[in-house]
Amino acid sequence: MKAKAVFQRNIKGRITFIQDEASGEVSIRGDVQNLKPGKHALHIHTYGDLQSTDCIKCGGHWNPTNKDHGGRHDENSHAGDLGNITANEQGKATFAFKTKKFTLFGDVTRSVIGRSIIIHEDPDDNGKGGFHDSLITGHAGGRLDCAVIGHCKS
Repeated sequence: MKAKAVFQRNIKGRITFIQDEASGEVSIRGDVQNLKPGKHALHIHTYGDLQSTDCIKCGGHWNPTNKDHGGRHDENSHAGDLGNITANEQGKATFAFKTKKFTLFGDVTRSVIGRSIIIHEDPDDNGKGGFHDSLITGHAGGRLDCAVIGHCKS
């Protein structure tokens, strides 16, 4: 199964999600631009509601198992915690990684289809920064842009 999120406001580009079988890893590949050089947090948020230009209607980080905020590979972390991406000096970030934190198939409690993906202003401290919001948001700063994750043709 394949899904895609396309940024169309402040950020330009797309993130593609591919999963061959329901129990397998999800491959995530992205190519986005118009970022400030450096690290930016990447999170899946609960809702795919883009009605507000500040992405606030997307809700908080998607956290169906009620865990603390953490890193991409941490056992105790939100399902939507995808760590950081890094933009080069031209403001472009190209990235690829895999996860088993969620699925593209069926079960609405584990599927990211219809949710949003948000790129934040600042790096994600992966819950280890000691700030008042480290275990909630990773102290990732404001929301730069959001896109809905939707099914797409192969």
